[in-house]
Amino acid sequence: MKLVIHPLFLILLFFIILYGNIALYSVIIISLLFHEFGHYVAAKLVGAKIERCVIVPYGGEMKIKNELALSYNQLTIIALGGPIASAIGMFVALYLPDNFTEPFFYMNFLLLAINLIPIWPLDGGRLLCYRLLMANPRIKVYEMYLSVSFYLLTMIIIVLLCLLPRSLSLAVLSLFLWSKVIGEWRVRKYRSAFEKLVMNRLT
Repeated sequence: MKLVIHPLFLILLFFIILYGNIALYSVIIISLLFHEFGHYVAAKLVGAKIERCVIVPYGGEMKIKNELALSYNQLTIIALGGPIASAIGMFVALYLPDNFTEPFFYMNFLLLAINLIPIWPLDGGRLLCYRLLMANPRIKVYEMYLSVSFYLLTMIIIVLLCLLPRSLSLAVLSLFLWSKVIGEWRVRKYRSAFEKLVMNRLT
């Protein structure tokens, strides 16, 4: 598996180092890797092959080989891997030295909270989308979910921009997620070629 760090995440780390908070830098890196390791273990458990993992500000994104061939149950387990790992990280934080307990607990809690928001491409968004597709496995359901995520993020971004500069970090993160939804929408047509496969996933 190839591990890649997204440029936006590097910019975030640059500002952290600029302000001299190296300890926080270490906690962020470890927490993100711990979160992604949870997805990796879950993927291995369901027999999926991971081609690449990109570390992004809200966690990570894994490129799964032949993802469309996986069942929604398999994809659900993979999506759950990260949040479960972050929850375990919060528990582990309680047994770390005092100067690491609070920041490691907080960072894992933050990752867990952000990733459970039901908006694509966050883990919570994927979990809800897969549940919907299990109930009604049609490409139109997937497209509708992307549309809802797009409009919700658009409204969130408008509110956050009105609250600048206090909301700068959240605004940047929301814009990043917004761009990911747009990117997913642009390639949605490729999923339609697999609609017959999708219709058989409820077995």
